[in-house]
Amino acid sequence: MRFFDHQQQARAETRRLLLAFFLAVILLVAAVHGALALAWVLMAAFVSIFWPVSLSFPIGFMSVNVGVSLLLVLGGWWVETSQLRAGGLRLAQRVGARELRPSVSHAEQRFCNVLDELCIAGSVPRPQPVLLARTEAINAFAAGWDEHDAIIAVTQGALDHLTREELQGMVAHELSHLREGDTRLNMQLAGMVYGLELVYNFGDTLRERGGLGTWFGSAIMVAGFGGWVAGRVLKAAVSRQREFLADARAVQWTRSRDCLGGVLRKVMIQRQGAQAQRLGHSGVGDPALQHMLLVQASFEASWADWFESHPSLAQRVRRIYGRTMGPLPLPLQPDSNVFFGVST
Repeated sequence: MRFFDHQQQARAETRRLLLAFFLAVILLVAAVHGALALAWVLMAAFVSIFWPVSLSFPIGFMSVNVGVSLLLVLGGWWVETSQLRAGGLRLAQRVGARELRPSVSHAEQRFCNVLDELCIAGSVPRPQPVLLARTEAINAFAAGWDEHDAIIAVTQGALDHLTREELQGMVAHELSHLREGDTRLNMQLAGMVYGLELVYNFGDTLRERGGLGTWFGSAIMVAGFGGWVAGRVLKAAVSRQREFLADARAVQWTRSRDCLGGVLRKVMIQRQGAQAQRLGHSGVGDPALQHMLLVQASFEASWADWFESHPSLAQRVRRIYGRTMGPLPLPLQPDSNVFFGVST
């Protein structure tokens, strides 16, 4: 894998997508004003059929439209990001994570050792490790607004089924997200998408009031829906590029394709047949975490790949190995808690 080339490509694509995202915000504001202006013109034309009057635009029509649209977008962004500033540990605890107990678990001690080694190798401040002890699916995520409240959460399934080298690949992937500021970027984009959604909701509220509100609210909803869809699509596209970047960084730091590649190939087998039916989902169902996970929580692709926050497993494996690779078996590791019968 030419990991440096893949990293540069992912960064360049991210910059283009972020530019497109902010252009989408500007276009949304313009679309809201345009939709309201069109609604006013059509209303004036309808009124002139019955009364010989000319309805010109009210004073400050454009300023009010643009101001209210920006207030909704930026206000929604501020509200949503303020809620996400609670810290990585609190977010992890919300989905049932707990602090590691390396003194009573060999597997948890192994994970701590791997984390310490890679933080030194990558010159990354050590995040707090936590465990999703009741989650059997292989997964992990990094969270935190900055290095002072950063955490890396790993599932019990990862500790039970991944070798030490595969744990290195998983941890390197998550450390890349922290080093590149992906957790902060994703939270910022999530806030902006929420702000775009508020424009649509405002139009819906206005429409429900009836009268002229139905007419102008519908116009805002049309423009707002287009902006919200564009924001969702661009946010998902940015997230997929950051996953490619973190994959390439993991190969760079571990100097092995099999470290992270083995993780993804084991997830493949875990999501096949009876194993997938037993697990159902990854066990991390909080919507706020879906874009942060190592692998997507849902086992099945949605109706539109444009809205997916992660590339497919097959696509990621092909980029790592340069060719299609099949799944790997899932033996328990000798120091797993399941092997020793230790309850977590």
